[in-house]
Amino acid sequence: MNDLLLQEKWRIIDQSALAVHLHATYSFGLDDTLCASVGGGMAPATARAWVHDNTIVLGIQDTKLPYLDEGIDYLESEGYRVIVRNSGGLAVVLDEGVLNLTLVFSENVKGIDINRGYDAMWMLIKEMFFDFHIEIEAKEIVGSYCPGSYDLSINDQKFAGISQRRLRNGVAVQIYLCVNRSGSARAEKIGRFYSISKKDVDTKFQYPNIKPSVMASLSELLQTNLSIQDVMLRFLQALKKKANYLFSGELTGEEMALFDAYHKRIVERNEKVLGEGK
Repeated sequence: MNDLLLQEKWRIIDQSALAVHLHATYSFGLDDTLCASVGGGMAPATARAWVHDNTIVLGIQDTKLPYLDEGIDYLESEGYRVIVRNSGGLAVVLDEGVLNLTLVFSENVKGIDINRGYDAMWMLIKEMFFDFHIEIEAKEIVGSYCPGSYDLSINDQKFAGISQRRLRNGVAVQIYLCVNRSGSARAEKIGRFYSISKKDVDTKFQYPNIKPSVMASLSELLQTNLSIQDVMLRFLQALKKKANYLFSGELTGEEMALFDAYHKRIVERNEKVLGEGK
């Protein structure tokens, strides 16, 4: 299961501090760029870390909620930006206590079925917190926001969710890790968003019935004060065991040119989708 993590080189792009000041569309445009560059053989396997402040990231299905405009008004009144991502899943919360990690692989070297991508991230997170001697399970946590079969949990309380994006022979496996603050408070916000956006309308798609008590942060679950930088250090140490060469890198000139196009695409999609919803 670990073989996807074993790479000759891992390039690290650490934006855990910088990206806080950027709009979240930047990160989704950048992950698409990395998919294309790593998948096209322009760059080695790349790991990126990123944090954004007070942003709710909606999935495509969320944009079909009958009273979406009212839900967005509520979130904005609570101080959140709202964007729509281009990968699967439903609404998630990003803030300065949530660390996002992206692992970008090339499908040209090893065929990567969807579960192998998920398993690679799950194994990495287990390695990062092995010294706590706790079981980190991957299974759907009913009542959580953005539920899926690879929700990561401790004692049935979810602290992370994993998604995947595939583009041009590249695979980006993304995870959000609720590092600190209250996991249940984040869930309450999403639960309120759904109750306002759906009301009592019967919808074809089943939106989650949020139960805040099933979500928590790692700091709450491990009963220790973890910072984003604490977890970043664990991330780098765990990945270092999987690479002959781990190095910090920036985007190449080729990637910067690609980024402009991918970022523009997601910004335009957001203007179209949210413009229609409002």
